Amino acid sequence: MKTVLVVSALFVGLFLVSCTHQRSVGAEAHRRVEAGAMLVDVRTPEEFAAGHLPGAVNIPVEELPQRLGELGAPEKSLVVYCGSGARSSRAERLLKERGFQQVFNLGPMSAWE
Repeated sequence: MKTVLVVSALFVGLFLVSCTHQRSVGAEAHRRVEAGAMLVDVRTPEEFAAGHLPGAVNIPVEELPQRLGELGAPEKSLVVYCGSGARSSRAERLLKERGFQQVFNLGPMSAWE
């Protein structure tokens, strides 16, 4: 019985930490966009058409190397996101390798709330 309570408490704690982290990431993304960062959705065009964050531009992560010019100068601040965080992590790495240093990874679109 004690083991079940400890495991349950651990899961609740992890859930609360995750929710708090996601809220702080979302707040930071909002702050950056309000300060002029470009919001970049790196999902597929079909996913983008089904719903996206207001003001976002769609550049799928697979097309990113060929479409860097659409992002402006490497000094430009960017906020990238996707559906789960995997593609936005790839996009963040790629962009930083290409000289974009002000890249913030929102992760999943749901973190924007």
